[in-house]
Amino acid sequence: MVSEEKISSLKKEYEQLKEEIYDPAKMSDRRYYSKISRRFKELEEILSCWNEINELKKNIAENKELIKQEKDEELIALAREEIEEAEEKLNEKSEYLKNLLIPKDPNDEKDVIVEIRAGTGGEEAALFVADLYRMYSYYAEKKGWKLNVISSNPTGVGGFKEIIFSLSGENVYGDMRFESGVHRVQRVPETESQGRVHTSAISVAVLPEADDVDVEINEKDLKIDVYRSSGHGGQSVNTTDSAVRITHLPTGLVVTCQDEKSQLKNKNKALKVLRSRLLDLEIAKQEAEIAQSRRSQVGTGDRSAKIRTYNFPQSRVTDHRINLTSYKLNDILAGELDEFIEALKLAYRNEKVEN
Repeated sequence: MVSEEKISSLKKEYEQLKEEIYDPAKMSDRRYYSKISRRFKELEEILSCWNEINELKKNIAENKELIKQEKDEELIALAREEIEEAEEKLNEKSEYLKNLLIPKDPNDEKDVIVEIRAGTGGEEAALFVADLYRMYSYYAEKKGWKLNVISSNPTGVGGFKEIIFSLSGENVYGDMRFESGVHRVQRVPETESQGRVHTSAISVAVLPEADDVDVEINEKDLKIDVYRSSGHGGQSVNTTDSAVRITHLPTGLVVTCQDEKSQLKNKNKALKVLRSRLLDLEIAKQEAEIAQSRRSQVGTGDRSAKIRTYNFPQSRVTDHRINLTSYKLNDILAGELDEFIEALKLAYRNEKVEN
């Protein structure tokens, strides 16, 4: 049960932030103002939920008192019904309040950049990259998110060595964050004449899209090269130097983009990806530090960990972090990911409560 002392402390914090929110001097610091605005909104929801809980308790107490004093059986029956309904709502609101009090990840509401790359398995891995890209496209459509391809490196038979795309909408990182890691596929490739099952692997990286206030990039830290973009087999797809390669010198991160015909558009897309990768590096560092102090069940500190296996012969999908198995492979590849994503979010939330 949440203590009055805890709520009193949050009320004080809320009143202090209310003053800062309307202080013009605070508005000039974009990074700080963004932070306090987010916290103010969180506290507003917590206190609103607390008030609803108190109203329900008051309603229950009044109806219990009425039952003690009332002799009309019909009114007593109505009071008991109201108590039952109010107690049910009270349990729901109490659980909801507990969840609200778990510290939120400020990145959960961010849009994301998803990078899918073929690993071991050659052409079969590249084909599986295309399968997962379609899976996330279907999932995004169900969620009402907008998908935009940033860059891609297609192979000749319908696969991708790499594809990078953005997803924008409501709570995208909060839903997609646990997709980061190594995804493994077990199936018989079309080129396999003996009918043997092969195992291939691809990597998925889900990066919260960074704003200017999240990551500051110094132009002096960038090495920018432009070159002529090319298609399959080195075939030129553009007669101007529109492709852009950006190297971030302090970290060694390299981002290339050649999908647009405009050099400026390619540069802006590449910078967008670079910002998100830099923010992701910082998040991974924080998660690694947390993992040292406690065993993390579903945290994404280790981005190279095998997280999920898709077994085609048995129509089976297994998430190894929470030991969840589904035999609805075709549905999952069609974007029905909620069973896995909600279970991962719940496990992560429970882990936070315990710690």
